[in-house]
Amino acid sequence: MLLVNRQAKLWLQTALVAVLVALPTACVAQQSNRARELTQSQAVVDAQESNRTFADVQALVNFGPRVAGTPVMEKASAYLIDEYRKAGYVTEVQTFTYPKFQDLGSNLTVDGATVEGKALNGTVPGKLNAPLVAVPNVGRKADFAAVNVKGAVAIVRRGEIRFSEKAKNASAAGAVGLVIVNNQPSDVYGTLGEEVKIPVLALSGQQGNPLIQRVQSVPLNISLNVNAQRRVVTGRNIIAHLEGVTAPKIILGGHYDSVPGSPGANDNASGTAVVLAVARNLSNTPTARQAWFIAFDGEEDGLHGSRAFVNGANSQFLSGLKAMVNFDMVGVNEQLRIGGTSSLTRFAQNLAPQVKTFGSSGGSDHASFANKGVPVMFFYRGQEPNYHTPNDKKVDPKLLNETTQIALNLVKQIVNAN
Repeated sequence: MLLVNRQAKLWLQTALVAVLVALPTACVAQQSNRARELTQSQAVVDAQESNRTFADVQALVNFGPRVAGTPVMEKASAYLIDEYRKAGYVTEVQTFTYPKFQDLGSNLTVDGATVEGKALNGTVPGKLNAPLVAVPNVGRKADFAAVNVKGAVAIVRRGEIRFSEKAKNASAAGAVGLVIVNNQPSDVYGTLGEEVKIPVLALSGQQGNPLIQRVQSVPLNISLNVNAQRRVVTGRNIIAHLEGVTAPKIILGGHYDSVPGSPGANDNASGTAVVLAVARNLSNTPTARQAWFIAFDGEEDGLHGSRAFVNGANSQFLSGLKAMVNFDMVGVNEQLRIGGTSSLTRFAQNLAPQVKTFGSSGGSDHASFANKGVPVMFFYRGQEPNYHTPNDKKVDPKLLNETTQIALNLVKQIVNAN
């Protein structure tokens, strides 16, 4: 009996040691499994959010070109209002009017043959006969200095600098008109965005490149016909915020209109959908009580929606803003770029070293806020071949999600910064 008890004791001691040794391993394994489950769960959530944001882009694209002042914009705005309300926000529609540019059929004629083109949005109309002069490169000041365009219609290739800069350089050099040739075979649906004193016509690469080659060999005279007018249209800004939030610290926005003929997936259903995605993610957090979310109309006609908003806001409202964050063309191109006020771009670079910063205070709706002294931040992935064309139909869901996640982190940090 004594021998049995001694053996039993030894067995119990051995078993107890084995259990004690195994416990930490079991706990580590359990923690590891839990961490794996959390990671997998977060991956599922991220995928769902990415798919939802992509679905918002597709919904907007399916309406067709979202041209300010058309019935399509009523459908697009109704969709956004519904989605913001589902996320728990109250919404309001800010209407505004402005004279809208309309191309009634523009072209040029050379040797009796008519070449159809597109009047750039914002151009002055004009009919004139003049020599055609090819300008080298892309129409910088130095390029115009290399040729004599005084009293002539200049023709130049698209790319690298804005349409308005090309047109201003042409006018300063004495040209009486400007033709811009697309760097793709398709037509150009573009906007000057600034007042320019000469008529500007855009040609497809298919039509324009042979003309450039020809005029470089033999002198040509052309008849330029830029047949454009303005009509008054009503735009619709969609403003969303939580009930009772009247003095936000931050505004997130992006325009939801597109140019005629383009369904505007990247420009700018992508930015519109990212703002909505950020709003959904923040809806149950304290940060949402510091934010407004806005889908601007009329951007493609010259930032009319954002300009109407800042002009309608009182100075106390604007001075209380820590930042206006704008999203435009964020669904194509791997490299995310952030421009705007230097203090904010430095802040962004520190929090998200993978982004590139650039000094942009114009070109999209943040410019209207910058002009009122509001610090701004501009999310942008750069130009791409389908910009302002009927082929702007696709975005990358991964890029939408990346933009959303970086924006979420930055917005929280900006709102909570002293």
